[in-house]
Amino acid sequence: MSNSKAIKNRIKSVKNTKKITKAMELVSASKMKRAVASTLASRLYAEYSWEILTSIAKNTEDIKHPLFNEREKKDNKKNILFILITSNRGLCGAYNAQIIKKAILLLKLDEENINIDFMAIGKKGDTAMRRVGKNIIASFTDLPDNISISNILPISKLAIDEYSAFHYDKVLVAYTDFISALTQKPNIKQILPISKSSLKEFLNDVAGGRKETEDKTNIEQKTDYLFEGNQDELIGSLAEKITRMQIYQMLLESNASEQSSRMVAMKNASEASGEMIDDLTLVFNKARQANITREISEISAGMASVS
Repeated sequence: MSNSKAIKNRIKSVKNTKKITKAMELVSASKMKRAVASTLASRLYAEYSWEILTSIAKNTEDIKHPLFNEREKKDNKKNILFILITSNRGLCGAYNAQIIKKAILLLKLDEENINIDFMAIGKKGDTAMRRVGKNIIASFTDLPDNISISNILPISKLAIDEYSAFHYDKVLVAYTDFISALTQKPNIKQILPISKSSLKEFLNDVAGGRKETEDKTNIEQKTDYLFEGNQDELIGSLAEKITRMQIYQMLLESNASEQSSRMVAMKNASEASGEMIDDLTLVFNKARQANITREISEISAGMASVS
């Protein structure tokens, strides 16, 4: 009888857990809908504005603004500011693990020639980098779910100021691209300097040695830009605004990825709870049937001994 009671308590506990995971699934689904809408609304603008900025870097000679200038290694060591975007909470599947793993691969790339400092957005990334003993210059853990461009001003200002002050040679951002509710892709992107040549080979090595085999031997057409007013001031203002927009878009992509990962994780947990309840109910029924059979056998044996 005690065994049946324990199984019954276990079924009750799993049912309570299922209620919680189902509620979290519904909340995440609602948040994901808003996050995906915000992400898709600004994605094209972010992509095209970045293409324009990199095109200006390729086709405009003698840009003096520091955000466009490649830095030489200091003492044969390159200093990198790495912005790591993760979530504040768990229960979102492999969302945090994937991007943190990619960041750790970057750390192992060339420790002798690269010095990496971190700017953590989200508690999970902050905790992970402190665990491996990395220097974190800033941590942002209080951003709202419905993030706006004003919320990321301290982040973008700190990154731009640190780079402009020649404290770092490059600024990289690790974030998660939202592809669909079931698919999210961890990614690393260089935002500073706004370079004529990208870091694709470097980042592919970080991703695990996978080389892209795209054939880009086609001749790129040169675009002539005509600037009215002070060219350096105009390009500098444009670079800062578009860099800020890139960070904003990466946060939107990561937020949409987090909510979709959490929704799928909670959906899987609810389904697993349902299966566990069915299994425990079957075990409970078998145990109860065994108790009934034993009691009937005892009654029958008692009656036989009296007669």
